Amino acid sequence: MSSLLLDLMARHRRGEAVGIYSVCSANEHVLRAAMEVAQQYGGPLLIESTSNQVDQFGGYTGMTPPQFREYVQALARSQGFAVDRLILGGDHLGPNAWQHLPALEAMGHARELIRAYVAAGFEKIHLDCSMSCADDPQRLPDETVAERSADLARVAEQAAQAAGLTPPCYVIGTEVPIPGGEASLEAGLAVTTPEAAAQTLKVHALAFASPDLQAAWGRVIAMVVQPGVDFDHSSIHHYRPAEATALSQFVTEQTGLVFEAHSTDYQSEASLHALVRDHFAILKVGPAVTFALREAWFALAAIEAAMLPAERCSRLPEVLDAAMLASPKQWQKHYSGDAATQALLRAYAFSDRCRYYWGEPQVQAALDNLIANLDALTLPLPLLSQFMPEQYAAVVQGQLSRSAAALAQHRVGQVLAQYARACGGRLSLEPEAAASGERSQSAPTLESSNA
Repeated sequence: MSSLLLDLMARHRRGEAVGIYSVCSANEHVLRAAMEVAQQYGGPLLIESTSNQVDQFGGYTGMTPPQFREYVQALARSQGFAVDRLILGGDHLGPNAWQHLPALEAMGHARELIRAYVAAGFEKIHLDCSMSCADDPQRLPDETVAERSADLARVAEQAAQAAGLTPPCYVIGTEVPIPGGEASLEAGLAVTTPEAAAQTLKVHALAFASPDLQAAWGRVIAMVVQPGVDFDHSSIHHYRPAEATALSQFVTEQTGLVFEAHSTDYQSEASLHALVRDHFAILKVGPAVTFALREAWFALAAIEAAMLPAERCSRLPEVLDAAMLASPKQWQKHYSGDAATQALLRAYAFSDRCRYYWGEPQVQAALDNLIANLDALTLPLPLLSQFMPEQYAAVVQGQLSRSAAALAQHRVGQVLAQYARACGGRLSLEPEAAASGERSQSAPTLESSNA
């Protein structure tokens, strides 16, 4: 069980304006940017893999939980980021990937999923059994969700004991937003009521009431609720604190509990600060960071096209779209409309379904080509100003190199820095400038300082 995470939650409950953000991505450039930001602002770094990214069969990343742990730790070592400041979490762990199967079979896979995560040393487990399986009613009763979550917690406790590990802490909830954002927000967004939150706590307390789960219940640190934040392909529902006042007051009356807010992507920094203030002390972010990375790669591809003849260019946007068209599983049921509309959504939607395709061999080859092409050149400042104005500003201030990866990671870091500040991170500038006038890091080199 992560003392870093528990200490932060205890500080929040004591009234400090602190929280933690959870980076839900397996992308190397996103994770490197996250480690850079965590170095700058201090505190631990929480990285979570979702049940469709990483599972006992490999997920869409091809990694099992132990492989994901080794991957993240290797990145940390290469970045000079202390491994003991990493917290690994599992997001939406349950029958999510097997909803098409009968509940008995789907939950069998979910048990193996939980066992693999916990045995690999993941310290924060989000138990999500809110989805219906093939032979379930369309909407599961809260009691069923809680009973299935308790069943998975029992597996987790046993797995930790068998592996000789400290058992994890848990996040529960029945009003769980859809992973990756909504298909549409046209119907509006309802904030969880205090009554619904109380019902969730009640049914979970009953489900965890058996003697072998009492200790696990004591490690339930957060509950997922809907604070009134979400996004769809082209719009954002921003946080309105007045609508969540009663919900925020409710959690202050619960011992040792905070809220976990999903789908906080694309919220303003002011909204992120307000969420932490209102006891949504765990902020999940995923598509917003890969969206920022895609923006950066597309901007760099535009610079490449302006500098090199067409036959030498990577054509990254076109290669990415071709890969999506060749294997439409990850976007087809999400993006409706005519061909032109779908093409726009594939490239630019907030839901960022193209994040599933960066690991495809042809896309990775095009990205490698883009990086090699640009790093063989000195990128002209006027082109940086045109296509990446914020990165241009950092370059001319001597805070950022012109390497393609550094520029892209800086764009991601700008998003994550908002979360770091909202969660109480403090920036500490290094007094000495780099002798060359340009740094190789994705943002200013800074001393870590704990919030």
